[in-house]
Amino acid sequence: MTQEFHTYREIRQQPRVWREAYDMVCARKNDISAFLDRFLSAGYEIILTGAGTSAYIGDALEPALFDTPLRGARALATTDILTAPEFYFNKDSKVLLISFARSGNSPESVGTVKAVERTAGKVAHIFITCNSEGQLAKTKGDHILTLLLPPETNDVSLAMTSSYSTMLLVCGMIAHIDTIEAQGVHINAVADAVAKAMDRYEGAIKEIASRKFTRAVFLGSGPLKGVAEECRLKLQELTDGAIMCAFDSFLGFRHGPKAVVKSDSLMVYLVSPKEYIQRYERDLFRQVTANNKVTANVVVCLEKPKDLDPKDCDLLIEFGFPEDTPASFGCVAYVIVGQLLGLFKSIDCGLCPDTPSISGNISRVVEGVTLYI
Repeated sequence: MTQEFHTYREIRQQPRVWREAYDMVCARKNDISAFLDRFLSAGYEIILTGAGTSAYIGDALEPALFDTPLRGARALATTDILTAPEFYFNKDSKVLLISFARSGNSPESVGTVKAVERTAGKVAHIFITCNSEGQLAKTKGDHILTLLLPPETNDVSLAMTSSYSTMLLVCGMIAHIDTIEAQGVHINAVADAVAKAMDRYEGAIKEIASRKFTRAVFLGSGPLKGVAEECRLKLQELTDGAIMCAFDSFLGFRHGPKAVVKSDSLMVYLVSPKEYIQRYERDLFRQVTANNKVTANVVVCLEKPKDLDPKDCDLLIEFGFPEDTPASFGCVAYVIVGQLLGLFKSIDCGLCPDTPSISGNISRVVEGVTLYI
């Protein structure tokens, strides 16, 4: 039974833990606001960092924060910073490093903190983490703000699911900290929409996962490109690499990567809620569907795009939360499609989604990294 797996429960718990995380942020409004004011007013550059899935949080948020006080934040993976911090920082740098970490124990997370502090002139930290016993959570100082998420977000499974989405949302919440009480309506709307979507579409996603495909492509624009990146990883790692996956923007996909599309491909289109962006996305969708016979086309959207004939896709998933939902909240809804596809395809491949890596190539906390700092 699917319910036996931690991965399934951790996917399904997300709407509930998002609300718990929102309550936590509201309770800490004053110290979060004071910390941000202290360093933003001093001109600190904001860096969003993490490794793997945690890095992809920053990739989605960098464009999603465009209308918040965190506008201009840069996403830099710890795996890039650690090898050569001098590429990014020097003695004149003032850095507010926002670190995303499920365990807070990965060598790159711990090493990057040390590397940035050694390289940059001034450094402050926001640790957004799921593990109260992790090294990041235990690191203290008046230049450090630690946001510890509900314990359920410290996923037991190998794949990061509720940890990813909740850390992303919490960063979005602190970006709206001055109006956090008013943001509750948006958090609840997204949580309600995702809970309903999982109930409504779970069986259809399972059916798509049962089809015979060996490759998958996830496409998105703006923040949804970052979410597509995470969806790609979920399907690939939960199938132990049996399904090779790619991601791109709708426009970028035309410039060579489209060569990957074959008859054994699953295409997943994460459609922007913005009509002016959809114009470009619809053109690419039409081109692919006209020129290629694929295993399945899945369209994921706020509501059905104009001119889309449902007969042109094998599955249409609509969330239906308000269009004025901030991008840093709304984009996270789309990740459940990649999570559920990964879960069901893992089972279809005869794997245990909680521990899918038969080869041992990947582990819950990365292994084998020596820190040379």
